[in-house]
Amino acid sequence: MHPTLESEEHQALRSAVAALGKRHGRNYDREALWSEAAELGYLGVSLPEEHGGGGGGIAELSIVLEELGAAGCPLLMMVVSPAICGTVIARFGTDAQKSEWLPALADGTRTMAFGITEPDAGSNSHRITTTARRDGADWLLTGRKVFISGVDIADATLIVGRTEDARTGNLKPCLFIVPRDAEGFSRRRIDMELQAAEKQFELALDDVRLPADALVGDEDAGLLQLFAGLNPERIMTAAFAIGMGRYALAQAIVYARERTVWKAPIGAHQAIAHPLAQAHIDLELARLMMQKAAHLYDAGDDVGAGEAANMAKYAAGEACVKAVDQAVHTLGGNGLTREFGLASLITAARVARIAPVSREMILNYVSHQTLGLPKSY
Repeated sequence: MHPTLESEEHQALRSAVAALGKRHGRNYDREALWSEAAELGYLGVSLPEEHGGGGGGIAELSIVLEELGAAGCPLLMMVVSPAICGTVIARFGTDAQKSEWLPALADGTRTMAFGITEPDAGSNSHRITTTARRDGADWLLTGRKVFISGVDIADATLIVGRTEDARTGNLKPCLFIVPRDAEGFSRRRIDMELQAAEKQFELALDDVRLPADALVGDEDAGLLQLFAGLNPERIMTAAFAIGMGRYALAQAIVYARERTVWKAPIGAHQAIAHPLAQAHIDLELARLMMQKAAHLYDAGDDVGAGEAANMAKYAAGEACVKAVDQAVHTLGGNGLTREFGLASLITAARVARIAPVSREMILNYVSHQTLGLPKSY
């Protein structure tokens, strides 16, 4: 399949998900939509068939999230539960971990959150201080996490910790499945200005005792396993942003066609029409890069996917912020009313610029990895 042309299957998936999104709309019930999307096989579309998934890839999963977003009802936990956690477990988990988690993540009966960000480490995953140390056959995890989505509704959290390399004494990243009710695992909700169905939490792990089989993958392949989850996260964040941008733009277009102040609808004026056209172009360009990133990732090219996923996330975040801003501006005062539901997207759109990695860190990545420029840090 040509990566820039969507197959008939992908187009059919888009239409089907768009119809589901339209039925639920902007005032959706997160749980009802989650279970219906799961029932229709959309949540598990990227997970292996032998474990109850659809056997597709991130290309398919990103279509699902983008179309739900375009209908005004994006499911943020799709970025986390099937895309990050499901992918990592499918690629690196033991047979027992796969059979325990993948069918449940695919059918939506269980969800998993993802804990990487820390209060002092920010975007620097090398500064993660959550440590895992062996205690007999068990692991003991201690540390703090911040801005972790949906921990209250997730059955477990995939926590990024660090273990000491016995040979070098250096710390290396490792991934652990921590059940929600594990002793010593506590959470505090962060009071966010952002109104979203999913809440944000600060986590504390105080000597959380985990069995040996809580470790996902090989203790020595930490970074590879970590980035196997982070690339899909960036691609799915791009899908989230593109969907949101498309939703805002669609509202503005309807308004610009109908709203008449003088003789013609305001959309006939180029001062209104051209910025909306530009916003549409930017969203389409971002989607092309997202499709390229998903194509590379699904083809097994982790390095190529890393570059494209970062670029896609950057482009989508910028395009989303501009589309939302222009949509609100097109509606004028109406753009700030609850009735039209665009004002809340002003805050939500910023998330795509900030999370899961800031645009500046993406520019660092492209400067160093792609352009070969020296590091300042």
